[in-house]
Amino acid sequence: QLVRLGFATADAPLLLADGPESICFDSEGFFVHSKDKKRKGEKFSRGQVVAVVLNLDTKSPNAHTVSLFVDGVRASDPMPLPEGLRGKELYPAVTYKNVSLEVSFGPQALRALPFKCCLLGEAATADCVVKKTVLGEKCEVVLPVGVPDEGTFDCVDHFLAKNRGYVELSNRAIVEWAVKSGVPRPPTSKQTSKDKPEALFGIPLLDDSSIHRVITAIAPALQRNYVIMEVKGNLLSDDRKVTLAHFANFKKTAMVAVGEPSAEHLTWVREALLKEKKEKAMLEAKRKRAEASRKKAIEEQRKKAEAARKRSAEAAKKMKEAKEKKDGDKGKDEDEAKAEEEEEKAEEEVAEAEQKEDDEAEAQEEGTVELTAEEEKLKFLPKATTDLSSKDLAASFTKFSIPQASEGFDKVSFLWENESKSQEYLVSWMQARKLTQRVDDLKPSRWFKGKWSEWTKMLNEWKRLHAELRDPKKREAVLKKRRQEKAKKEREARGEEEDEEKVDEPEEEMEIDIDDLDVFAVDDVSDIGNGKPLFSNFVYEDWALASLRFELHLLCHAFKRDLDDPERPAFHTQHLEFYYNKYFGKPLVLKNYGVPELKDLVDMVKDTVEIGKSSTLEAQLADDTPLDNFVKLSEDHRRDRQRRLDAGDESALLKFARAPPPGSRPGDKPPQRPVPQGRPGPGSRSAAYGGRPPSGPPSRYGSAPAPGRGSVPSFGGQKRSYPSTPGSVYGGPAKAPRSSSGALPSGYGSKATVGGSVYGTGAYGASAYSATPSSAYGGFRR
Repeated sequence: QLVRLGFATADAPLLLADGPESICFDSEGFFVHSKDKKRKGEKFSRGQVVAVVLNLDTKSPNAHTVSLFVDGVRASDPMPLPEGLRGKELYPAVTYKNVSLEVSFGPQALRALPFKCCLLGEAATADCVVKKTVLGEKCEVVLPVGVPDEGTFDCVDHFLAKNRGYVELSNRAIVEWAVKSGVPRPPTSKQTSKDKPEALFGIPLLDDSSIHRVITAIAPALQRNYVIMEVKGNLLSDDRKVTLAHFANFKKTAMVAVGEPSAEHLTWVREALLKEKKEKAMLEAKRKRAEASRKKAIEEQRKKAEAARKRSAEAAKKMKEAKEKKDGDKGKDEDEAKAEEEEEKAEEEVAEAEQKEDDEAEAQEEGTVELTAEEEKLKFLPKATTDLSSKDLAASFTKFSIPQASEGFDKVSFLWENESKSQEYLVSWMQARKLTQRVDDLKPSRWFKGKWSEWTKMLNEWKRLHAELRDPKKREAVLKKRRQEKAKKEREARGEEEDEEKVDEPEEEMEIDIDDLDVFAVDDVSDIGNGKPLFSNFVYEDWALASLRFELHLLCHAFKRDLDDPERPAFHTQHLEFYYNKYFGKPLVLKNYGVPELKDLVDMVKDTVEIGKSSTLEAQLADDTPLDNFVKLSEDHRRDRQRRLDAGDESALLKFARAPPPGSRPGDKPPQRPVPQGRPGPGSRSAAYGGRPPSGPPSRYGSAPAPGRGSVPSFGGQKRSYPSTPGSVYGGPAKAPRSSSGALPSGYGSKATVGGSVYGTGAYGASAYSATPSSAYGGFRR
């Protein structure tokens, strides 16, 4: 329970003690003016009569004072009226919480006072200012309209500072009223927006905005001027119409502050910044003074204790020597006492001089507070919380509009720019937001689901074929079956009948060097002509990049199709992880691809997507690009990395983290992998199928482990040196001659493989790279 009783100016805030325009006594015995609160009176409570007396009689010794009386007895000394309130019209005011009051303006006092004075009801006309209400005059409701985070609240605060007769109706205002009313609230409450701040008082009617709805409902019944402060609501045409219909009998004004701020607003912002900076400087100076005073008090106590100890020791010594001294020594003792008094007086003078110097230094420091060059350039006051939450902004900004008189406004006032420039600014702002704001309610279309299903099915078939050809037990059977199926199709195409005697005859394997092929000239990536696929040398990293290419490609085109907004054909890179998870149902983890930033990830697949000038992710291929093109791009990338590695460029070494198998738990050891085998040496084809390991000097990457059981076969033979691929999007040095054997060092799951071997030795083998391509394909001729 709390009661505050006092006087305020006509422009004072609704609550007493909320600013310098009012003074009051409260039921706890405090006298309050602005932020100054002192205990100057007695407490009063239930059943008592309280009177506050304003003395403006210039002949009285207590002129320009205010006093508190409880049950007719003086309860405080006369308190001086602040200079800022002298000569102004003062109105009696009361603020109360959880109590019922009976207010009396006379003419009879409820309790007699010890002196004669006039109550307000019998005051002389000459001592009062009477304002007559003009009949038929409408109150005004103002709707501020501004771009989020561009000074809308600053503009409202500036308006309310100049027009004290207006009351702000908003969630922000209700929270401020509750805090000033003493409702406890956690100081660390994190807010998501200023437009709809969370109350977080722990009181249901406050936290669920019930009080806001009640106040809004009864506001039109009161004859007051209102400012409806709703950033999002005032920017939406439908919400504006609802508000105007609610205040049907009011004068309706739209106050538009959009575009480049006016000179008046910029001046107000600088003054507010300087005022805030000075207040912080004063608080800091006050803190330093308190700290200095504390240290000084401790030092003085230490000195006094030391002096007392010395005096005690000297007194004991003198008492011991007093027996031996004569009566003539009395004058000497008096001289010593006088010297001590003079010394103490000198110390006090020094302390006073030091305090004066400290005060002067602090006053000088407070007086030199100025704005920095960066602060001078600010157009809006810096805020810790955005005007709208990211969710509200993303869901509504495309429907923002400038108010029109046709909506029902009596007046549309443009404070900064004229109507046409304000409209242009809002349109350009919305277009810029479309490139940066994400769409939370976007849903994958049937077109996306069909493309994704088609790719998943095809990718699984390619991986199954790749695994079968890498298995020594299945490889020959698979190749034979594929050659027979191919021959059968060719005969059927020529119209020939199948010869049963030639069905089981082995066909000689066609000699095709994969690295000599133009990847983009291959018709079927699963068969380059001899039953072997173009992705024969693919390893984990190559498949991962192929999938990443298609996923980013599909995501870019699906976003454009599903949103169907010509002004927003692509999304900002900062939302890639959000859309990736929304469409594919899995997170995009950069560290799994061994890169720290998104731009490094995009750089690996820049033949498919790129980051545009507006930091948007843009597709480089058409939406109807064949699926096997992504395999071809991955093979071209693999060859380019291999050339760079052969030339000594270690930056081409990929470091991908392998995803754990489904159902695995944290801390499980990675599965054991087959022992990798080296590629066959020059002129030795059987080495790829379990023959002798290649001989020769080791390469700079180390030697390859000996092939044996579980070796990974290689395909084809190298007939000549590998020419650099013209027009590669990855660049890099031309291919250098390669050794006949050797392997690159790596660790399990940490370094990419681009040759014929997939895995390292054992579970954590020493080689994730097989021998260089020349040994894998039978060497080369000079």
